[in-house]
Amino acid sequence: QVQLVESGGGLEQPGGSLRLSCAASGIIFSINAMRWYRQAPGKGRELVAAISLGGATNYTDSVKGRFTISRDNAKNTVYLQMNSLKPEETAVYYCNAVMRTAYSDYSTNYWGQGTQVTVSS
Repeated sequence: QVQLVESGGGLEQPGGSLRLSCAASGIIFSINAMRWYRQAPGKGRELVAAISLGGATNYTDSVKGRFTISRDNAKNTVYLQMNSLKPEETAVYYCNAVMRTAYSDYSTNYWGQGTQVTVSS
């Protein structure tokens, strides 16, 4: 089966940096858009950043200039470099990808299990 596995979360001080990774595994034919979402306690899931197959990116306004999304298509992996972290960015960060795989005739939306990011002094 296809899996998205995130890593790189943890505890960081305000102003610090973390790099999240999300690797897709399984029999994958193609990966279209890849995205990072986050969900803070008591809040809804928010789209943080997205990257297309061709590398076009977009970000939610609050992270522009501080976060960078990138992907390595050869490794089926997407990254999120997060700099100048703020306490209000404490959340579970989820990876999302639209993929064509051997398990479906259609492109399917997949989610990772999430990785906790805590920004606190």
